[in-house]
Amino acid sequence: MAVRTIIVDNAPELLERLGGFLKTMDGVELLASFEEAVSVVDFVREHEVDLVFTDIVMPDISGISLAKKLQQLQNPPAVVLMSSIPGFSLEAWKIQAYTFIEKPYTKADVTRVISKFAADQTSCV
Repeated sequence: MAVRTIIVDNAPELLERLGGFLKTMDGVELLASFEEAVSVVDFVREHEVDLVFTDIVMPDISGISLAKKLQQLQNPPAVVLMSSIPGFSLEAWKIQAYTFIEKPYTKADVTRVISKFAADQTSCV
């Protein structure tokens, strides 16, 4: 089964970059990309999403606030927080995010997260 993902980042070039990585990976389905976090919760309510990659620093809702809102849903997706500010890794831990990726990330970083997530899902079944 493919890992169903969405990505959230207010920087269009980073959305395109991460989307490009995810689209070329076997076992991954990119469901949607968002430049604003406002509509993400509604999308997740309406679609089965396994993993959300989200920037932390965004103008409307921070990735941390988004992760907290997603955690309140009945079947919350795992959240990967991303930022160029390394100090946010502690915040990711505090809110029990799946993991934290420091920007600028590489395809290898994203592949590592997807592989670990897929392995974790297999071991839970």
